[in-house]
Amino acid sequence: MTLTDTRPDAPAFAAPSSSGHWTGAPSDSPWLALARSLVPSLAARAAEHDREGSFVADGIDLLHDHRAMSMLVPRELGGGGATHAEACAFLAELALGCPNTSLTFSMHSHLVGAQVWRHHRELPAPVLPKVAADQLVLVSTGAADWMASSGHATKVAGGFRVSGRKAPSSGAPAGKVLVTSIRWDEAPDGPQVIHCSVPFSTEGVSVEETWDTMGMRGTGSHTVVLSDVFVPDAAVSLMRPADAWHPVWSVVIGTAMPLIMASYVGVAEAVAARAVALAAGRPDPTATASLIGRMQSRLTTARDVCRAMIDASANLTFDNTVEHAAGTLARKTAVAEAVLDTARLAMEVGGGQSFSTAGGVERLVRDAHGVMYHPLPAHQQELFCGRVALGLAPF
Repeated sequence: MTLTDTRPDAPAFAAPSSSGHWTGAPSDSPWLALARSLVPSLAARAAEHDREGSFVADGIDLLHDHRAMSMLVPRELGGGGATHAEACAFLAELALGCPNTSLTFSMHSHLVGAQVWRHHRELPAPVLPKVAADQLVLVSTGAADWMASSGHATKVAGGFRVSGRKAPSSGAPAGKVLVTSIRWDEAPDGPQVIHCSVPFSTEGVSVEETWDTMGMRGTGSHTVVLSDVFVPDAAVSLMRPADAWHPVWSVVIGTAMPLIMASYVGVAEAVAARAVALAAGRPDPTATASLIGRMQSRLTTARDVCRAMIDASANLTFDNTVEHAAGTLARKTAVAEAVLDTARLAMEVGGGQSFSTAGGVERLVRDAHGVMYHPLPAHQQELFCGRVALGLAPF
């Protein structure tokens, strides 16, 4: 498969198609075949979205039209029945065409995946058949909220009145349901956090276009504004003490991190391929052979550690333990570092052309740096893992 940038002077490059091997997904998966078929269409506008900072609506529409929104939903609930590994491979392949579409879709996918984890345990997961039936796009605010959450909830008859600003909310322009949390400071037993789902069509919900970043510029991770929104009691899925670790985060981490990191491994694959293409076009391509070898080594590390994350999640049947969360977060840091190393080395391999926007490398390098901002940052992850190893609460 050959991808091209939309700029007339951008060189073509052969994109790797190895995701089905390193993720553990079967190489004949129909989901992998679908992802590969979508790559050229996604690639055609990737640079344009980056230049404009515009949302990848066309990419999300493509996924919607192919019923990918429910790929992780079990078949018995009307979904595509994809495994966790297939979803990771799907995301890595999409990133070869458009990292922003891939990352945006990973945010939706991890919310669906967390509900699949519940379904495997015969716990209520009522959103799954709704996603399958209507191809609903779910938007998460979890990473920014974390344990403390934000906003303000007031208890009223039949539910809560909530207000707040939630950012970043990836995919907000296409969102149908916001999956969020709100702080309830006046709760009878001390500050609590309510986790709830809010349709974007609800009165008082709006999207403020605030996303303007160095990389991943097309994810539409704008601010969702909640202005005195009524949330019925039935829409509250969890209530927990504020500012304290809760087992729900172990489920989120074990589900989400392999999916999100698979997107970034796809970015690393794309930037490495682009850099090699630039080097191969020089009079003496062997001059950078050692650098290329080092870059490929770091890419291999990113793939292998991401595969370990996927394997440990056991197709969304992993145990809900803080130890599993710690292991996943440690691997997340290792993947992130390997992805960034691959991107940095790609700049060296590509030479001066890598510094030009026409070369295609710099855009992917900028996108790769988004990996730094998913939970947890390395210093927090190390503290988390160290405390867990000592038998202490993670925070």
